[in-house]
Amino acid sequence: MSAVLELTDVSVRRGERTIVAGVSLSVAAGEVLGLVGANGAGKTTLLRAALGLQARSGGKVSLAGKALEAWGEAERASLAGYLPQERRVAWNMPAVEIAALGAVALAPAARRQIAESCLAELEVADLADRGVLDMSGGERARVLLARLLATRAELLIADEPAAGLDPEAQLLILERLRQRAVDGAAVIVTSHDLTLAARACDRLAVLSGGRLVALAPPSEALSPAVLAEVFALDGAMIDSPAGLTLAARRLPTGVSASRSS
Repeated sequence: MSAVLELTDVSVRRGERTIVAGVSLSVAAGEVLGLVGANGAGKTTLLRAALGLQARSGGKVSLAGKALEAWGEAERASLAGYLPQERRVAWNMPAVEIAALGAVALAPAARRQIAESCLAELEVADLADRGVLDMSGGERARVLLARLLATRAELLIADEPAAGLDPEAQLLILERLRQRAVDGAAVIVTSHDLTLAARACDRLAVLSGGRLVALAPPSEALSPAVLAEVFALDGAMIDSPAGLTLAARRLPTGVSASRSS
């Protein structure tokens, strides 16, 4: 299938420091692409560059078959939905109004209908009229994801959507994003939980020091060599009744990745 988002040799610099170095990847409709890497690997910067929220120092980005710069801001917003890591909300608005912001281009009645549907999808319909600042962090995370789902965009990007949530909520959120891919969207998620990423994604892009070191199905992308080099782990992804599972331990201090492989 044709790519909804395609990055070609994308680089980002901040002063003298290179944050993202020549990354090329794509995600197609119906696919969930996971972006993984250690803290500071450049994942969020790469996503922001892909959406035009971060200036690139090099490379090209194509969205829905056209150069990113060829789309106006309103067109980009209709094509791509983005859920950032930060879950800060400035005003104590009701959950249904927060979720409805994802469908702002529609008439008010339609916005509310979609918002209520997305809240129900994430099992927080009973919170529709509660202020988001009066909720737990996990409840607020579901409301913000409902806002992303309400965009009905061709491309959905969620940066650490499952972070800090209990196991059931993590699985629910990733299942809902998977369903959006089944329905035809292209989905990108980041995660520090390699087991969750391996189970939820069709392919994983592994970043290290701003560079793409692997792009493959999870079992290949998270090989023992990559686990050692990128995550300083001695281990492997193993098959379990629930799917791929990380079995690993920290590499002892001073043991190099080359010695562990």
